[in-house]
Amino acid sequence: MAEPQDDGPAEGPGTAPTQSTSEAAALSDSFKRFADIVPLMMWRSDEHGHAIHHNECWLEFTGRPLAAELGLGWREGLHPEDFERHALIVAKAFEARTPFTVEFRLRRHDGVYRWLLDTARPLVEDGRFQGYLGSCFDITDRKHAEEHIEHALAEKETLLAEVYHRVRNNLQVMVSLIGLYGRAAPDACRGSFEALGQRVRAIALVQQHLHEAPHIASIDLRDYLHRLASGLGQLRRAGRISVQVEGSGNGLVEPRTANALGMIVAEIVAECLDATAEHVACAISIGLEAGAGQPLRVSIVSGVSETAASGRPNVPKLGPRLIAAYAAQAEIAVLGDASPASPLRLTLPPTAAVQ
Repeated sequence: MAEPQDDGPAEGPGTAPTQSTSEAAALSDSFKRFADIVPLMMWRSDEHGHAIHHNECWLEFTGRPLAAELGLGWREGLHPEDFERHALIVAKAFEARTPFTVEFRLRRHDGVYRWLLDTARPLVEDGRFQGYLGSCFDITDRKHAEEHIEHALAEKETLLAEVYHRVRNNLQVMVSLIGLYGRAAPDACRGSFEALGQRVRAIALVQQHLHEAPHIASIDLRDYLHRLASGLGQLRRAGRISVQVEGSGNGLVEPRTANALGMIVAEIVAECLDATAEHVACAISIGLEAGAGQPLRVSIVSGVSETAASGRPNVPKLGPRLIAAYAAQAEIAVLGDASPASPLRLTLPPTAAVQ
């Protein structure tokens, strides 16, 4: 552990070369009385960074007498791993004579290291820099909670990755089985089998892009729909369908909400392709709307570039029922049918947004 220089600031709250207790005595009696009745740890330094006072709350925490805490004494309780980082922050603040905030671990009277949040401000009287006055809060419980959350998120990410791989593998098996049954089915039924296989592939794509989001616990809806739309446009007869995501709305939503919207978009794409002939180009527009204090709204319009010819025969139209089911899973309100005359309007519940 490096020793501080005599002509520079100390590497801690109110630390520097060893001070005599006479300098602490120079503090006004009124300040001492005030500092000692404040129910939080306080310290004071002079203009050189020399520790000249620690209040009663500080001394009760460390279990050491004031004389032992002055000067460099308090550093005996500073956690070795925090020393250099703490020193850099404090030295920079002393040089600029600006407020600073720093977190570090200090040994308590029972030998346990506790996390403290130290906040300090420079003291200036009659234009002359007098040193720093600082206060410390015990934030150990908060630190432990943060560590627990980070650990839980890491476990969640691992679990979701495992679930995704299992789902993807099962969906691949389903596509293969559907293909086998479709090839063995009568000609009149093959269109339905093909449509079913395409929908399962779309479901797999929805899950893939959901899993690939930067933060699986909070999905950036605009980014997710952009990526998904691009994938859906290439999934089946590439170039025949275009999906555009527009609007000023944005926000982070829960995975289940993003999943439901992804499934709805995939179903609209499938319906558009099933209802039109092979040579007909389809266009789907997705708009995001979000006002201040208002729930996020998604509008979808599906259309074709020319008069639609009949699509594949014997393919049932399941879109409205499936869309209603997907929306209900995420408590999304639904209006319209995605036609130009009646756009599909989806209103997300307030609980869908991630703060």
